[in-house]
Parts: sequence; C-alpha cells; structure tokens
Amino acid sequence: MTVQSHGAISRRAVLALSIALACGAVQAQGYPARPIRLVVPFPPGGGTDILAREVANKVATTEGWTIVIDNKPGSGGNIGVDVAAKAAPDGYTLVLGQTSNLAINPTLYSKLPYDPVKDLAAVGLVASAPLVLVVSSTSPYKKLADVVAAAKAKPTALNYASSGNGTVAHLATEQFQKAAGVQFTHVPYKGASQGLTDLVGGQIQMYMSSVPTLIAQIKSGQLRALAVTSLQRNKDLPDVPTLAESGYKDFEAVTWFGVAGPAALPKDIVAKLNEAFNKALATADVQKKFAAQGAEPVSGTPEKFASLIRTDGARWGAIVKASGVRLD
Repeated sequence: MTVQSHGAISRRAVLALSIALACGAVQAQGYPARPIRLVVPFPPGGGTDILAREVANKVATTEGWTIVIDNKPGSGGNIGVDVAAKAAPDGYTLVLGQTSNLAINPTLYSKLPYDPVKDLAAVGLVASAPLVLVVSSTSPYKKLADVVAAAKAKPTALNYASSGNGTVAHLATEQFQKAAGVQFTHVPYKGASQGLTDLVGGQIQMYMSSVPTLIAQIKSGQLRALAVTSLQRNKDLPDVPTLAESGYKDFEAVTWFGVAGPAALPKDIVAKLNEAFNKALATADVQKKFAAQGAEPVSGTPEKFASLIRTDGARWGAIVKASGVRLD
C-alpha cells in the first residue's frame, strides 16, 4: 500500500478542483446550445402558465434563447415538478414551481416522488400574487358577508372550486372557513381554467384562485371579486377588500412562483439562468404585463429562493397538519 504525503494530496485536490471549475465554466459558456424546456405543472390558461409564458418569452427575446413551455398537469403539480427533478442536470429541463408543489405538498402527500429541498436546485423567484375569492357575476352574493350568511344558514350547501387538493387556494379557503365558522364543500380540479369554466357555467358557487388566473374575467365582468387574501389591497383590484379588512384580522395567503432544475445542476448554469430571468423581470414590459395579471415580479438570488422553499415549507406544513388534510 502506498501512502501519499499531505502535500501530494493537497496538490491533487487543488488540480481536481481547478479542472472541475474549468469544465463548469466551459459548460456554462456554451449553454444553451439547444432549446430549454420549461415545465409548467398545470394546464394552459392558469396563473402559473400565464406568468411562465410571459417571462419565458422575454428571456428568449433578450438572450436569444429558445424556451419551450411544456404543460404537465396533475396531482397538484407533483407530476410536472417530478419530471424536472428527475431530468438530466444539464440545464435543458426546468420547472416553474410554486407554493403548492414546493412548500405544501411535502407535508400534504405521504409519498411525494421528490423532495423540493434535496432534489431540486433553486434558480430564482419570478413572482408573487394574492388569491382572490370570486363568484359569478349572476350570483346573488354581492359581498363576502352574504356568502358567510348563506353558509351558516345551510352548512355544506355552498361549494367552491380550487385548482387541486392541497393547493394554496384549497388551504386558504379551509383557513377562511375556520375563521368564519362555516363549512363549504370543496370541488378540486386539475387546473385553474377548468374550475373557471364551471363557475361561469353555474355548476359551482365560488372559486378561490390566484389573481393572475381570474383577473381577466373579473375585469370583463364575468366574475365578481369578493375579497383578496393579501394584507393590502391588490393594485389592479383596488375596489376589492382584503379578508383582513372584511373582519378576519391578519388573514394572509399569497402564492409565489419560481424556477428550479434538477439538484445536480451546475452552479455556473444556475447563475447564468438566474441572471437571465432577473434581467427579464427588471424590464418595463414584463413588469407591466405581470401587473396587468395582478402579480408582482420578484427577482433575487438562488439562495433567496432556496431559503423561501425551506421556510415556507415549515410554515405551510404546520397549516396542513392543523387542517387534517392528507393525500396519498
């Protein structure tokens, strides 16, 4: 057996590190050499899809890249996120995750196929948005108090839609029911757009979803907004009160959106992607388009996004446990 000296080991370690860094730099310099797939874990037309397309189009224009949106809905967003988590860590498969599938589902599902902390590399935040509770414009409910009164008169008679079990909208509505002392019937959908169709058609009475998903129908007069879940009123819905000012003190539930890739994604590629997305988010046209959707652009470092996934995972995990909601 040959025993190497400490100096030899150190020189070899330094050489190996230098080679690794050089290879990573070369890889990042030549990246991307082909189209990037951005997985959206919900159907087309929902809030996540709308924001993904806006920012991806801007990055593609600004950087000269080709970014292809790939909608992979199902299982509360788990299917799409898992596709990205298990993809080759070469930067050509990313996912636009959000609060539900990155912070809520790890506690909600007993057998989640991925761990958002261990199996994903955070690239950066993209946006945040409050939720909004809406009814059809033909609904007899003119304000939030009308809904509460009707629910107290006939428990479980009113049904509400969400974009899936365990989503932010689902858990936020569960919190609201407890705060108001009422009980609704939950009707989960695979995506936001499907629930919207049934709400307008009269099959369901209420819908809780992100502002980007519903703002077009609110502004067109198809839907009536009763309350938003942020602590302050939404700038694009200034006449809609918050739940907090409607009598439910300190009630807050917002959803955020961010880009991630497989855990072993090289740091140089993460940095290059982060820079590209941050640059796109800083442009006036993206900010204007996001604002029109009721969303706020949120840029930052990969570390900031990774930290949010961990802290919100703990916060929403506690809410999931308290609600008693569990999915297998």
